[in-house]
Amino acid sequence: MMIEIPQSFVVREECEKATWQNGFRRKVGEIEGWAGFASTTVPGTIYLAAVGARGPWFLALDHAGVIGELGSPVSEMPGPGLARYAFESLGRLYVVLERTYQLAASLPDAPLREFQVKVANLRKSTEAERLVIQRIGQDVFRACLMDYWQCRCPLTGITDPALLRASHIVPWAQCDSDAERLDIHNGLLLSALWDAAFDRGLVTFNDEGEPQFAQALSDEARRALLWQGPLPLTDGHRIRLAKHRTEVFARQRNTEFPRLTTHPSITL
Repeated sequence: MMIEIPQSFVVREECEKATWQNGFRRKVGEIEGWAGFASTTVPGTIYLAAVGARGPWFLALDHAGVIGELGSPVSEMPGPGLARYAFESLGRLYVVLERTYQLAASLPDAPLREFQVKVANLRKSTEAERLVIQRIGQDVFRACLMDYWQCRCPLTGITDPALLRASHIVPWAQCDSDAERLDIHNGLLLSALWDAAFDRGLVTFNDEGEPQFAQALSDEARRALLWQGPLPLTDGHRIRLAKHRTEVFARQRNTEFPRLTTHPSITL
């Protein structure tokens, strides 16, 4: 399947509109039919191409961290970047471009870089000053988790910001460095009830993202912790959740509690 070389007026206009609406607003030139775009707010470059004005459309990425989490099948189409993706419609391309931007904005080191810029000129000599810096870090972390999890608790589907919490897997105070505290894979975006239970070690998650409940949790509380499906996890999450299971959850667990095999339905 051959892409347009060079791009026609219609294809070029559609590429520019798609990237402009999804955060990649800086043109970086065209390479053998692939139009390159970048952003002033997220790292990396993307490239768009098409067979014609009716598609199919192609996206190429050089974001290594994004490629592993995008969830779309990689195309065999040759081209720039580290991976290419094919789409039959512009609508689907727009969806993936939006997700690409969200992931690029929350790559593992993105919160750390933003935090370092914000606290570069702040004093850290007193406890009050250190608390201000910690609050800045927690605010940056929450904003990046909101991007990563698309402003939605993946367990319950709740999207009300006031009911969402940025849950550290390895607690802030127990992290060895700011890089660990602000690593996007050291966090889950959970509704307030799930966050409280997780923070106190009354629930945890296995490698498949399914909840496990402590024996100390009452039947009433367990029934209130409704969930639609397992958490989508990366290896970065799994490594830290293993530590949560052994160091936080184990303190609350008197006996091994079997995991649920059904997902109670939720009406929101």
